[in-house]
Amino acid sequence: MSLLQLVVLAVVQGLTEFLPVSSSGHLILVSKLTGWPDQGLALDVAAHVGTLVAVLIYFWRDIGRMAHGLLQFARGKRDPWAMMAVYLAVGTVPALVVGYLVDRYAGTALRSMELVGWTFILFGIVLFIADKIGLTIRRLEHLRVGHALAIGLAQAIAFIPGVSRSGITMVAARLMGFERADAARFSFLLSIPAIAAGGIWKGRELLQTGSTEALHEAAWVFGLSALTGFFAIAFLMSWLRRSTFTPFVIYRLLFGGFLLYLVYVGL
Repeated sequence: MSLLQLVVLAVVQGLTEFLPVSSSGHLILVSKLTGWPDQGLALDVAAHVGTLVAVLIYFWRDIGRMAHGLLQFARGKRDPWAMMAVYLAVGTVPALVVGYLVDRYAGTALRSMELVGWTFILFGIVLFIADKIGLTIRRLEHLRVGHALAIGLAQAIAFIPGVSRSGITMVAARLMGFERADAARFSFLLSIPAIAAGGIWKGRELLQTGSTEALHEAAWVFGLSALTGFFAIAFLMSWLRRSTFTPFVIYRLLFGGFLLYLVYVGL
């Protein structure tokens, strides 16, 4: 695989994993326009682990607080950050169940450009509506089990390509009145167990194949995905403290329209 293909794959995965624009749609388009073959399991695992590292680095303080909170809880002391860990666990369960079912029964059947084009447009509109009608009355400290479960159920919808995991979880949080930056913060924290589970699952498959090839390529993809993912998180967190999701909505509508143009008219 060429260096250009490795760079494009890693950068696209790293940026679009966290921005509310869906990584699957962009990877499908890259494959369609370039004719490049599927990146393979090793690079897929490397890209996901890279984006996981990006979240761990950016939110290391929150992760440390949760670890300390769990230790306090184990000693019989109540700690709000221990509850945050519980909320992440509750929010992850629906994605684990749906992810297993999709992997077992659907495979790549959903990965069509037509479907991705329509979901880009549909959920772009959903993102716009949720952002406009959602109140800004709750912060992360107001999160409860019911909120976490609702956001987790929304996350499970993201197995439909083009929906965007980060986008749909932020939609759910905004509809429940959470401020934009706090909605994004919980969405990113919720991605940790989700991405880790996906990486472990795919890594298990990789070990079963016994493949030891492309380790150098995987290292490139890992590093670039982590770097671009970190900057994507930092950018979005900064943006949402002072602005809305509207630019991402416009991008989704334009990108979805372009995909449908390719499907129904062609290049």
